[in-house]
Amino acid sequence: MDRFMQAAFAEAKKGLAEGGIPIGSVLVIDDRIAGKGRNRRVQKGSAILHAEMDALEKSGRLPAADYRRSVLYTTLSPCDMCSGAILLYKIPRVVIGENQTFRGAEETLRSRGVELVVLNDRECLGMMRGFIESNQGLWNEDIGV
Repeated sequence: MDRFMQAAFAEAKKGLAEGGIPIGSVLVIDDRIAGKGRNRRVQKGSAILHAEMDALEKSGRLPAADYRRSVLYTTLSPCDMCSGAILLYKIPRVVIGENQTFRGAEETLRSRGVELVVLNDRECLGMMRGFIESNQGLWNEDIGV
């Protein structure tokens, strides 16, 4: 696991420790983390605060050129909402920790020219599998089931 995915994984672990859903994300620009986030729907009572959205929010307002040379790291395959933000800001590359517990809008992203790197990291996978087994109702709520 490289240092950027490690940072995203650390965010996921923070979210789990806070009683939330263990998904983390970081936005990287020019080999530096611009923003870190985690799924904080439970913690903030939010309908939309997924990890990718939180990382983008914490990155602040950025010029379009910054997004166009960025990489988004996320511990789990991005859902339709987060994929929409990726497309809106024209983020060219997304590194995904795992997509076995949930496969988001990967085909849509690929069809629009986004490069996806799926690591299927065993730590990311193990954390999500354990969470889903113990929190099926909360997980279903998060993915809109």
